[in-house]
Amino acid sequence: MTVSITYTLWRNPDDHEDPVNLADLDEKTRRSIEEVPPWPRPPWLIEQVERLRYPQLWDAVRTTWHRAPSEHSSVQRLLTDHINHILMNQYRQELWPGSNPWDHHPPPITSRMVNSHVSTFINGISVPGAEIDTDPFVYGIGAQLATGGVVTAVLPRAELKSIQVHFTTRAGTPQRP
Repeated sequence: MTVSITYTLWRNPDDHEDPVNLADLDEKTRRSIEEVPPWPRPPWLIEQVERLRYPQLWDAVRTTWHRAPSEHSSVQRLLTDHINHILMNQYRQELWPGSNPWDHHPPPITSRMVNSHVSTFINGISVPGAEIDTDPFVYGIGAQLATGGVVTAVLPRAELKSIQVHFTTRAGTPQRP
């Protein structure tokens, strides 16, 4: 089971109206946000469209849990899978200019690129982790959770100066016994 969270990046979190918070949008995207269709849109859709004005950290954090541990449930494997998912869906044109989305390409990151000699923070406590810091587009880090799952984060390298990587349990998150 996997849950992913996409975050809005607030470069100035104290003032959401600050223009520094706006995403760099091409003209086509800007028009699609500003054009109001002739039919009514539900409030949730209006909110989603407005959110497009700001940079998104797409599927930035994943929590994965497997019923039975295997080679597919290690921090190293899940971090590699998460980074490849982001690269193939968000950086396809940068990796393979001019290719079609249906073209098959080998995953750009392998588990050999994982550094398992790092630590990260979960709920304010330093824990052993794993990172991939070799890709020019993204940085990835992850760790084993005490409950048996794995948490990973894959973040755009261009935005790292605005991000502190500390994992925390979200309020209301059910805990496994």
